[in-house]
Amino acid sequence: MQASGKNAGLGPALVSACAFGGSGVAAKPLIEAGLDPLHMVWLRVAGAALVLSPLAWRHRDLVRRKPLLLAGFGLIAVAGVQAFYFASLSRIPVGVALLLEYLGPALLLGWIRFVQRKPVTRAAAVGAAVAVVGLACVVQIWAGLSLDPLGVLLGLAAACCQAFYFVFADQGTDGDDVPDPLGVIAHGMIVGTLVMTVIARPWQLDWSVLGGDAAMGEVQVPALALLAWVVLIATVFAYLTGVVSVRRLSPQVAGVVACLEAVVATVLAWVLLGEHLSTPQIVGGALVLGGAFIAQSSRPAPTAQPDPAVPAPETTRA
Repeated sequence: MQASGKNAGLGPALVSACAFGGSGVAAKPLIEAGLDPLHMVWLRVAGAALVLSPLAWRHRDLVRRKPLLLAGFGLIAVAGVQAFYFASLSRIPVGVALLLEYLGPALLLGWIRFVQRKPVTRAAAVGAAVAVVGLACVVQIWAGLSLDPLGVLLGLAAACCQAFYFVFADQGTDGDDVPDPLGVIAHGMIVGTLVMTVIARPWQLDWSVLGGDAAMGEVQVPALALLAWVVLIATVFAYLTGVVSVRRLSPQVAGVVACLEAVVATVLAWVLLGEHLSTPQIVGGALVLGGAFIAQSSRPAPTAQPDPAVPAPETTRA
């Protein structure tokens, strides 16, 4: 059951990484058409909150049962990641900001090991290290070595928020009062929308952009179709499959697999937007894939041999 459980978790993790990775190629044409980046984030989160509002109503008891979890997920895992990432983009190169954000899995391993005092498998640690090296190649970090200190701090803040996304997604899975992940995501999007409304000031949004077309490479695509992709696939579907993967894998393994998002984003930008890949980027993508493979091959540390007369409980955790 352990292997099958792991495979069941790996599938949603890969699907989630691909869905998240597709956000950039849909959002970039809208931004280039005149949409402010923070307004793009607000539309993404608010649209997802609207789509998921029936689930929020269905799981309204979570507001009473798990208020801190919902507030933390919305404030940190939804609004925090995106707000800090876009703030860092205003001060440092895109590739460096992306690499800093995806230090999240490495920070997550440190949180699990030194704060939660839980064992971290060697495979997950090695996989995270290989993935970070690969990401450095994918984003070509050497192209932006003159860095603004505040921009770096903002990028690291985004990484911390991303790490806590996996912590919150796994929160409560070992107890009796396990919150439904669909309800957590739905309420988290609502909280994230409230926070992003203060930050993005959507009343200044240029709504006329959404009534026209945006250029995806050499093709003109309706702006509303791109927004629908960002909301439905790259946000709602991505978050749902992401939380499912964390609950079937361990947070440390799901975090490393999530690094594939940057590779997917780069490949899609190459295919759809004509942004060509260099040899180091291709090598880096292979390293990230290798790191994810190493991490998902992890096994729990061996424990004392059980009494053969007592059947061992099945597990689906990595």
